[in-house]
Amino acid sequence: MYETFDHTADLGLRVRAGDLDTLFADAARGLFSVLVANPESVRPVEEISFELKGQRRDDLLFDWLAELLFTFETRRVLLATFAVTVGDDGLTATARGEPIDLERHQLDTEVKAITYHGLKVEPDGAGWLAEVIVDL
Repeated sequence: MYETFDHTADLGLRVRAGDLDTLFADAARGLFSVLVANPESVRPVEEISFELKGQRRDDLLFDWLAELLFTFETRRVLLATFAVTVGDDGLTATARGEPIDLERHQLDTEVKAITYHGLKVEPDGAGWLAEVIVDL
């Protein structure tokens, strides 16, 4: 589950999940829900694989979301489904989506960057909590 919250001129993304894999997948869905107003219109027809190294979970979340934003900007693709495996030394993921089609996709908020401000990934009760601020 993800939600957004206002943060001065930026936007916060708060994610709660029962495990790290779901936390990182939901964070990705949350990011794309900011980029496109109608994420349900994105069809999972193209597959992109990711592999990121890192041991600190907060840095790994930053790198994951920054890589997704870079992929969106350079490949002009919207991603809708995410299968993520977080391990001790990084993550592997497969994302599915499609190229931007302005006749079907309503681009929403321009995200300039993922920031380290307020970044956290920590245990939360029986699950995990992540918070990240994106620069608009």
